[in-house]
Amino acid sequence: MPSTSIISSGNDRLLKIIRTILAAAGLSACLVPAMPSGAAAQAQPVARPAARPGTDAAPQTVPGFWDPRRRPERPDLSRLTVIRFLTETDYPPFNFTGADGNPAGFNVDLARSLCEEIKVTCTIQMRRFETLVDAITSNKGDAIIASLAVTPQLRTRLDFTDPYYRAPARFVSRRESVMPEVRPEYLEGRKVGVIAGSAHEAYLKAMFTDAELHSYPNDDALRTALRRGEVDFIFGDAIALAFWVNGTDSGDCCAFSGGPFVESRYFGEGVGIAVRKGNDLMRQALNWALFRVWEKGRYTDLWLHYFSVSPF
Repeated sequence: MPSTSIISSGNDRLLKIIRTILAAAGLSACLVPAMPSGAAAQAQPVARPAARPGTDAAPQTVPGFWDPRRRPERPDLSRLTVIRFLTETDYPPFNFTGADGNPAGFNVDLARSLCEEIKVTCTIQMRRFETLVDAITSNKGDAIIASLAVTPQLRTRLDFTDPYYRAPARFVSRRESVMPEVRPEYLEGRKVGVIAGSAHEAYLKAMFTDAELHSYPNDDALRTALRRGEVDFIFGDAIALAFWVNGTDSGDCCAFSGGPFVESRYFGEGVGIAVRKGNDLMRQALNWALFRVWEKGRYTDLWLHYFSVSPF
């Protein structure tokens, strides 16, 4: 049976289990589905520099996809009595089962914040990822918050809020070879590893034509090649790489080089909250609440809690 918990307005329960779970998993369990391909460009997200509370560490970039000059209009929230959120069962740190058996993770905490902002009681139910779309279209839930990438195919079945995060691409090198900026001309003749058949490989073939590409079948082979010095850089999903770089599996070998690449035609539109087709009130309410949570700094707090090394 799916696991369900009740989220009530004003619930400030913070997750204490996340660091233990991620450490046990080698901080490498976070994987984001491959995004569609297209033409190439490099862009920076709207971001806020933020320091982790209680530390003297240098500020890290916290992404934000909301324009303060474009405040969404507050919908009639009185017509909302409950929001039934659906999420995935096992996708740490975004969603997983907590020590108490209840849903936990970045997506769950964000859902809780949205409920508090809208001032409505919500439920959150965990289901297998492949069942989520059918569950919401058959009215078994009102909104999917499960790191669901927005695609043209899914838009035919669901409506989406504005993106609340994206999966940028980044280069990683060994620590002694970190570059503050990466441009195509800087990698001429350099060995760059990438997953075969991925959007990241297509991007490199289109934009980094003078680099020496080496394709690998999976993440383990790709990262091992960098650790052994078989390639100078690897290029891939920055969220997964951020956890690897900061986890025990990397052996502290490596670090990000340059900034994020977020061109949507290669790396997707981003991740949004899905609602049933035509449910404009729910979509508008969630968009309004997402903006408010970001504006008040609560999104930044959540990001810093879950991402000790920023993918951006």
